[in-house]
Amino acid sequence: MKIELQRIATGFQGEFCYTHARGAAAPDGRAVITTQPLRLTGSDIFYGMRELASSDGGRNWSPIREVPELARRPFPGHPEWEIAMADATPFYHAATGKFLLTGSSMIYCNDEFIPDPRPRHTVWSVMSPDDGTWSGYRPLMMPHDPETFFNAAAACSQIYEQQDGKLLIPIYFMTRAEAATPWQSCYRAAVMRCGFDGNELRFLECGEPLSVPAPRGLCEPSIIRHNGRFYLTMRNDKTGYVAAGDDGLHYSSPVEWRFDDGEELGNYNTQQHWISGGGRLFLVYTRRAGNNGHVFRHRAPLFLAEVNPDTLRVIRSTECIAVPERGARLGNFGCCRIDEGESWIVVSEWMQCDGPLGPANWERCMSRGSDNSIFIARIRF
Repeated sequence: MKIELQRIATGFQGEFCYTHARGAAAPDGRAVITTQPLRLTGSDIFYGMRELASSDGGRNWSPIREVPELARRPFPGHPEWEIAMADATPFYHAATGKFLLTGSSMIYCNDEFIPDPRPRHTVWSVMSPDDGTWSGYRPLMMPHDPETFFNAAAACSQIYEQQDGKLLIPIYFMTRAEAATPWQSCYRAAVMRCGFDGNELRFLECGEPLSVPAPRGLCEPSIIRHNGRFYLTMRNDKTGYVAAGDDGLHYSSPVEWRFDDGEELGNYNTQQHWISGGGRLFLVYTRRAGNNGHVFRHRAPLFLAEVNPDTLRVIRSTECIAVPERGARLGNFGCCRIDEGESWIVVSEWMQCDGPLGPANWERCMSRGSDNSIFIARIRF
């Protein structure tokens, strides 16, 4: 296995930084990275989606450009509210040859979150291969009781395409009552099976929810299929969790991520994602590493290590750094498969940090070398 690191400058100037950079690529060399600005003086205050495009398999990229169809817009019925697409991940859908973008809705009033309980939905958009334009993002229509899926989204989720073109899309959700006190309630994770014909994304069914009695439950799930089985990795405030299943919809009880020697992985309150290649299964994650306490929630560097699919343990001897730490957090990232021999990790340096001067003290991140760069780590097997 070899790791080749590519850096893309973003022109960071201090008021906003690009976040949630994730990528996808088609067999013909077309590739896209989506990202969006975040206001450094707020908490998860996102603006309209941006993109970078490539026609040569990601060797060269266009400048970052705004996508008008994916901008903030008025929220229906509330002229003082705005809705934004966030937590988005692009995906190349082989059956239709189109790029699908899935994420979550964010609702703001006067550039701040509306009070809880606030609704949240999976929103999606499709790129036309003819001219590279995106459709306006739309909510995924859920057929169940709207109270159950009042706060529900495929946020930061890695998804999987089945042989028939159907999609397995992980979500996490709360009821309206639970969403009134989200920091005291527990999210549940589940996997939806959806149909996609290149123009419409349709909910078909949902697997059995997974839960743990730990703060805020299970969030930001990601799925992969390896050697005929499905694996789901999930974020939790105290530790990451993993579960396995045979059909992509139903899973074993979640267990904490650990190394193969039994020690806790050290990942907490941060997402993890999957890579497979060379006949092996890998996890990409952040963790307490002893020398990264200056990074918010120890969210850098990005580690890559092989997973034993039978024991659901991370093999410590295989751990390596895929994207180095330069003072900024890297915990919001994406993984995409190019083919059996290559996968990408795409991430942007998030320039908020802890400290006495507050999260907007981006100079503290820059003092260690970060500048809101976007990185692509090409993993070759």
